[in-house]
Amino acid sequence: MLDLESTALILVGYQNDYFAANGILRGVVEEADRVDRTLAHTLDLLNHYALSKLTIISTPIILKPDYRALANSVGILDTIKQVGAFKEGSFGAETIPELLAFGDRITYVSGKVGFNAFSSTNLEEVLKERKIKNILVAGMVTSLCIDSTGRAGYERGYKVTILSDCTSARTPVEQDFFCSYVFPLYGGVATNEKLKAEMPLSGLMAAALAA
Repeated sequence: MLDLESTALILVGYQNDYFAANGILRGVVEEADRVDRTLAHTLDLLNHYALSKLTIISTPIILKPDYRALANSVGILDTIKQVGAFKEGSFGAETIPELLAFGDRITYVSGKVGFNAFSSTNLEEVLKERKIKNILVAGMVTSLCIDSTGRAGYERGYKVTILSDCTSARTPVEQDFFCSYVFPLYGGVATNEKLKAEMPLSGLMAAALAA
C-alpha cells in the first residue's frame, strides 16, 4: 500500500500538441481513441485525489523557437523540431485546459527539453523537499518520456509505478510490450483503478469526495 504523503504523481506531456484535437503530434499514437482514454483515466485519478495529500507535478516540454536544445537531435526529437512542436509561446506547447482547471493543486516544473523529466529540471529538488519516496508516472509517450522518467526515478532511489491506462504508446504492441516486459524490470505497473485500491483516501476525504 502506498502512502499518499510520500507519493508524487508526475504528469508528462499533457500539452496541446499531444492532446488537442488539432495537436501536431496527436497522430503519433495509432489508436484513434487511445489519447482520449489516457486523458479520461488521468482526470479520473486527479479528481479522486484532488483533496488528498498526494503531490501532483506536471513536467511540460517547452522548446525555444530556434530549437537549440535539439541541435543534434535524431528520431522523434528531430521530428518534433521539424514539425515545430512544443515551441515556446505556441498553442501546442500550452498545458491542456483540463489540467489548468486544477489550478495550484498541480505544481509545474519547467526546463524539460528531452525525454527525461529529471534532466535539466529541479524535479528532484521538489521531490526531496516534499520527502517523496514513491513516484507514479503518467502521460506521453510510453516508450520514450515515460520510460526515461521512470528509469531516472528508479536510479535516484524512488519506488516507481507506471500507470498503464494513463499512458499512451505509438502502437498497442508497443504499449503492451513496455507494460509487460520493460517496466516490471525496475518498477510496478498499475491501472488507475488498481492504484486507487492500493492508495486509499482517508475516511474523511472519501466522504467529502462522495458528497
